[in-house]
Amino acid sequence: MAKKPKQDKQEVSTTGHTWDGIEEFDNPLPRWWLWVFYATIVWGIWYVIAYPAWPLVNGATAGYKGWSTRGQLEERMTEADAANAEINAKLASAELTEIPDDPELNAYAVSAGGAVFRTWCAQCHGSGAAGVQAGGYPNLLDDDWLWGGTLDDIHYTIANGIRNDEDPDARWSQMPAFGDILDSESIDRVVNYVMSFSGEPRDAAAASAGEEIFLNNCAACHGDAGGGDIYQGAPNLADAIWLYGGEYETIRETVTNARFGIMPPMGGADLSEAETRAVAVYVHQLGGGM
Repeated sequence: MAKKPKQDKQEVSTTGHTWDGIEEFDNPLPRWWLWVFYATIVWGIWYVIAYPAWPLVNGATAGYKGWSTRGQLEERMTEADAANAEINAKLASAELTEIPDDPELNAYAVSAGGAVFRTWCAQCHGSGAAGVQAGGYPNLLDDDWLWGGTLDDIHYTIANGIRNDEDPDARWSQMPAFGDILDSESIDRVVNYVMSFSGEPRDAAAASAGEEIFLNNCAACHGDAGGGDIYQGAPNLADAIWLYGGEYETIRETVTNARFGIMPPMGGADLSEAETRAVAVYVHQLGGGM
């Protein structure tokens, strides 16, 4: 038989790119790769039609499926609320003072209250509830309470807030600005006297002269010995715990211009009754509740 003549191997054309004498062949892409590439284009077009994709002035295209991460979250929250509906109803109707005596209810309240605290309260009181002295946000870990530290007291404070205009039942007190009442020397004397309750005053002689000024102007709220009054929200001045700081300059600023810390009401619009009770139980068990 005649031998079939050998054909020369067809040369592959190049792209025309050359680098350091090396040329790039213009080999066609594999057919399967091209089909996958085309499929991803079709899938991408479908995706931007089906799901939120294109940003607009006040939002984004919603997509015909109507899906969103916010909607997914709301769905899961609804499921969680349904799962906890029974124990939340029990928590909302139980006597506050009896909650710590119910192991199941107390465990749930502490766990749920911790989540509520980290969401709504940590911005002011800190994630560990130690407060922020520079801003006048109280430490909730100690046993020093302006308005009382029982479960009922804490619940009332959380629900109604302090010195706000939103809730008619808010805690309310007002310290006068003694800079409008006393002269500078008298303020210096009373500040030193206040410092003597829980430590060494800056000027012992001024402290001695400040006793009468304190009794005439401050004792009506803070008591003759500076022990405070939770019914008026008047702080204890004799326990070395200071909401804004216990240095001379800070106390003088407080006496001269007064303070007016505000806490918004959390009950009702923001928190349900079960959530309000849960965070009250959580705060109470941190170590400073009475």
